[in-house]
Amino acid sequence: MLQLMLHAHPRIAIPPETRFVLSGYARRHRFGDLRRPDNRRALAEWILHDEETQVADLGLDADEVTAQIVAGPPTLGSAMGTVFRAYARRFGKPRWGDKRPSYIHNVDIVLRLFPDAQIITITRDGRDCVASLLEMPWHRDGIHRAISAWARAVDGARRAERMLAPDSYFPLRYESLVQNPEGELRRLCAFLGEDFDPAMTRPDRVASVAVPERKKWHVRTHAEVGDDRVGTWRDRLRPWQIALCEDALGDRLAAQGYALSGIGTAPPAQRVRYATVAARHRLGAVRRHAANAYHRVRPDTQLPAQLIPPR
Repeated sequence: MLQLMLHAHPRIAIPPETRFVLSGYARRHRFGDLRRPDNRRALAEWILHDEETQVADLGLDADEVTAQIVAGPPTLGSAMGTVFRAYARRFGKPRWGDKRPSYIHNVDIVLRLFPDAQIITITRDGRDCVASLLEMPWHRDGIHRAISAWARAVDGARRAERMLAPDSYFPLRYESLVQNPEGELRRLCAFLGEDFDPAMTRPDRVASVAVPERKKWHVRTHAEVGDDRVGTWRDRLRPWQIALCEDALGDRLAAQGYALSGIGTAPPAQRVRYATVAARHRLGAVRRHAANAYHRVRPDTQLPAQLIPPR
């Protein structure tokens, strides 16, 4: 919904979710010295033609964008930014962004690639998030992993807020946004340095353009913004599931201003299962972070985007 609200702005384009920024960063050394045009071409071919990157949803002329990357600045961020810029130009817009949940755990990487990036997060009641995740056809990891994912996301947003300056980070609250779209979007536009446009309050009008039809789980983006889904966890989750959410997320929910139901505690077996899953989840994240630690701090002149800023 927020992606589409921004895409509805006359100067901003946010594409369907792609998967080449973080994976491209992870495999950047495979493409060698980007000062060589043939290496930039190989990078472009991977971004534009590999199924993993999901760039096909952007509707771009692959040959044209490849040529732009080859002729462009010799950095990874420039190559990636060229793809997003090409998408924005499809709609005659000067600014672009990108949306992917895992960026919240990799803000430092995003900023290494795009040093002037403005980071926007949106937080929703964890119980509603868990209820929605359990209904997604691509989520097969059960409630314990869903709860852990929300906890890690909120923790990631807290880290980003501590790390970034006020002109680089902007938090939104889902419930406030759907109950007062214009007011919240005016605040967001002020942060972005853009004029508010009323079209932003009707993201459903651009959903057919910016949401791939195959993503049936986003069907509600074709409806007008409303608060009818706020607090639906009360009906969508079982009592023990609500209790488990509050056992695991209680402090975080309270810190975000979400009142607890007081339903009691979850069965011991479920709490033990959650603790095990959450520990594995955290351990995997720690291992990934440790594996990238050297590259996160190592200066690399072939990373930052060097594209001309939008006007």
